Amino acid sequence: MTIEELDRAHLWHPYTQAKTAAPPLPIVSAKGVWLHTEDGRKILDGISSWWENIHGHSHPRLNEALAKQAAQFEHVMFAGFTHRPAAELAERLVGVLPRNLSRIFYSDNGSTAVEVALKMSFQYWQNRGQAERRSFVVLDHAYHGDTVGAMSASADSPFTEPFRPLLFRTERVDAPYCYRCPVGRERATCNIECLYSLEGVLAAKGDTIAAVLVEPMLQAAGGMIVWPKEFLEGVRRLCDRYGTLMIADEVLTGFGRTGKMFACEHGPVRPDIICLSKALTGGYLPLGVTAATEEIYESFLSEDRRKTFFHGHSFTANPLACAVAIASLDLMCEERSLERVGKLEALFRARIVPLRSVTGVGDVRVLGGVVAVELGTAGRNDRHGYLEPVGPRLAAAFLKRGLLLRPLGDILYFMPPYAITDAEANWAIDQIEQVLAEFRAS
Repeated sequence: MTIEELDRAHLWHPYTQAKTAAPPLPIVSAKGVWLHTEDGRKILDGISSWWENIHGHSHPRLNEALAKQAAQFEHVMFAGFTHRPAAELAERLVGVLPRNLSRIFYSDNGSTAVEVALKMSFQYWQNRGQAERRSFVVLDHAYHGDTVGAMSASADSPFTEPFRPLLFRTERVDAPYCYRCPVGRERATCNIECLYSLEGVLAAKGDTIAAVLVEPMLQAAGGMIVWPKEFLEGVRRLCDRYGTLMIADEVLTGFGRTGKMFACEHGPVRPDIICLSKALTGGYLPLGVTAATEEIYESFLSEDRRKTFFHGHSFTANPLACAVAIASLDLMCEERSLERVGKLEALFRARIVPLRSVTGVGDVRVLGGVVAVELGTAGRNDRHGYLEPVGPRLAAAFLKRGLLLRPLGDILYFMPPYAITDAEANWAIDQIEQVLAEFRAS
């Protein structure tokens, strides 16, 4: 049987159940920023394989780290046991994270890293005798993952709608979506009035709030929304004023994607809990991290076993994933990844920002290694979101040209591995310009 026949027989792919969806494309190899298909096509990975890959595919150093660890042992349960890759990675992470984050809790992926953060902050207050703090404040347009807790903390969308009866209630507040300002202001003259709704909730209900959960500086699946750093500073300030925890979901933004090692550095602010995944292993293996302060960790230390944090995964701290993550951190230093992202940002601004004047383009946003082009709609507050039909049409047009992009409805974004060359990046942007011109003419 061919790959296609095998695939059709048994696999259930995410987001491909629509009868009009194209069949999955069989990939047989990948190198650098290029994916190679079974029929000999070459496709540039313009979204880092769902935002994970930063050093390029099949990197020799990461391959070596994986093979070396596999030759020693592949896994051991992390309850009652430990191992050098997990301990070394924790030490390395604490060395680069905001200085107040000193305890590393491992899980399996980004959704579970967020799930851990929600449970950890909820129980933290119980352990401290403040059980009334049981609610969470989240932002409009948020997306934190596909598990039930992460969906509860996300905005209403096609991703969460079927599961609405399962979700717990949260307090929703304005996000700093400058192009579609929730309070009707213009960024050039505003005073970050979108923070007022957060302040209002905390002022009225602060003693019942366990934590404020945000995606700092870049809300990804909600529309690649780039923040003013003043909003990030304001979130930290308000959490301090009203005595609640701040959780930073840096599953996407961590490890250089926004031009800083962590997006919180744009403030700079120090969250009480941070969630990491995706680029943590360079895109090789699933691994999640929830890092917390020493104060939070100590609230779970007790002779009373009921205060234990009863959360664990079968593959917690998988040695293979930890070993590759360590090698990825080494590569970030050796290859000067942050410097490379800065150069990419300059290239993107020079090539992409002029698209703002193109007919049919509503807004252009650039932050670090991320580009977003929001197409114009009937009105600035009139759009269909992820189900906007132009998205699949654009994706198909780019794929024909050998470029993998997956627009979020009418929001086109480009987020390649840092390993992309200037020539490859310029070629990809050429394709974006040409496809947008074709759509404008049609």
